[in-house]
Parts: sequence; C-alpha cells; structure tokens
Amino acid sequence: MESSYAIRSEALSKTYRQRNGVPIHAVQDLTLSVPPGQVFGFLGPNGAGKTTTIKMTCGLVKPTSGRVWVGEYDVWRRRSAAMHEIGAVLEGTRNVYWTLSAWNNLIYFGNLKGMHGKKLALRAEALLHELDLWDRRNDLLRTFSRGMQQKVAIGCALIADPPVVLLDEPTLGLDVQAARTVKEMVRKLAQEQGKTVVLTTHQLDMAQELCDRVAIISKGRLIADQPVEDLLDLFSEDYYQIRVQGSMPPDLIARFPEMTTREDNGDTILSGPVADQGTLFSLLGRVRDLHLTLISAARTEPDLEEIFVRLLDAGEAGEMARPGSQGSTHRGEE
Repeated sequence: MESSYAIRSEALSKTYRQRNGVPIHAVQDLTLSVPPGQVFGFLGPNGAGKTTTIKMTCGLVKPTSGRVWVGEYDVWRRRSAAMHEIGAVLEGTRNVYWTLSAWNNLIYFGNLKGMHGKKLALRAEALLHELDLWDRRNDLLRTFSRGMQQKVAIGCALIADPPVVLLDEPTLGLDVQAARTVKEMVRKLAQEQGKTVVLTTHQLDMAQELCDRVAIISKGRLIADQPVEDLLDLFSEDYYQIRVQGSMPPDLIARFPEMTTREDNGDTILSGPVADQGTLFSLLGRVRDLHLTLISAARTEPDLEEIFVRLLDAGEAGEMARPGSQGSTHRGEE
C-alpha cells in the first residue's frame, strides 16, 4: 500500500500469557500515524508498552492482532523490505556485538543492509568521526563505557542511511556531553536530512526540546497524540509553581490533590492550574496552616513533564485526551 506516513499502525495489539494462563495486554488497539520528516516522541511510564511497540515495528515481535507499516511496507507481509527502511537502537545496546570492534560492528551491520566496499567504509568513517569515536574504532566494544557503546549502537542504526530511525532511550547511560552529541544528531537527522525519528525517552525535557509531536501511552493504550505545542496548551489556564522548603511526606502531599509535586534540590515544588486569586490564596493558606516554609510562588507555563503527569492521572481516572484533538477529553473505554 502507498502511504504518506513514515510509520502507521492500525489496531495494533500484543498479548502475552503468563504460565498460569493469565493474559498480559502489553499493547491494546494502538492506531498511530507518524508523518515523514518529524521527530516523534513516544512516551509513557515503565511497562506502558513502548518497547513492545518498537519491537513490533522492527519486526522483532509479532503482533497478536492489527498491522503496522513502515512506509508502504507491511512489516509482517514484507518484512525484509520494511527492515531496509529502518535503523533502530534498542534499549540496552542490544543491537551491537561486544566482541567486535566499533569499526567491525558498523561494517557488519552495513553488510546486513546490503552495503559493501568503499561506500560502506566511507559511511562508517563519517559516522565514527561524527560520534567522536574514530580514535577508538579498533577497540572492542566490551572495553567501552556504557555511553560509548550506546553511541556505537546509534552508528550501527544509521550505517545504511535509513529514512526512519527508531531510538529507544538513546541517551540512557550517557554523560552530559555525550547526550548533547546525540541530541544534536537527532536534530540534524530530521532538519537537515529529512529523516523520521521516533524517540522514546524518560527525559521529558529532551522530548519537549526535540519533538515535533508526542504520543503518550499508558497500560498499552494511547491517551494522547498531538503536536507538542498543542499538548502544552492543553491546560492553558493560569499555572503556578509553589516552592516549599524541604521534602514533603505523603500525608502532606495528599493535602494538595489538585497539584503535582516533585523534589528539586531538597525542596518540594507544587505545580498546577490556579483558576483565580482566591484559589491561589487558599493554596498559600494551606501551606501556612501545615507549617510549611514557603520559598516562592510564581506564575509559570506548564512543561511537558507536568502535562505528562496530568494526562497519566487523567488516564488512570478514565479521562483520556482524544488523539489528534485540540485539548478535548472523552471517557476512555474500560
């Protein structure tokens, strides 16, 4: 089938069965479309079904039902053709060989993708320079740090210059400088080379910085699929951050059910929408009555992490953002 999408899934599901026969629904009826040339964030908590979806897209896990295409190719009906359209980095550097050198890893995976000779050597050299690994090209991967292994895995994913790149936690284990290198590469892949990049990450600040569009899944179900700007506008009312001194125990956090909480440098930040000044004064009065030390209260804009937490909370309650909507909600299926 011809497709105007880089990746498309239709009612994609995967169910595993435990030894006692109880089913585990890892992914449920996932219908998703990724346009070409975008950085697409695929987000969710641990166990949400992100990696299972990536593996189905890569042809590593067969769906229980539904279909997934890469470009015009159905992954399970034309698997070989679909795989030539994809470069993937799986969590844990599972797509590289520790007993080979960095150079030989790139040559090996280039050969698997049908590349040979001078063209392959030039491509491998360019990638190793770009990833700042050229001086270590002949060293075995088992002698590399976790971050350097991850960079080799990225090089192997890009060796055949695929139009679609799947990056599953690409900055996991990287130091700040190496993570910056990867982020710049993601930008270049999309903006300069026109590639489609699907990015799964727990670093929501990175997703907000890099992604054009974000999909969020929870318990295998899609709960949001919108451009990042639209997601940030979902809760467009006045938004405040209240910083109090020290950590707050769970019983005190429970006294602020309308706010999300996180720790920052030993203090606690309460974040959430505030409808009017009366609501703000009520919140600050609660802080005072609980004998918490107020450091600051400031109006701010919600970031992707705040939106992510609120959407997950809404999903738990059965209220889901309609994929592709402009901030509307509906009652999700039980």
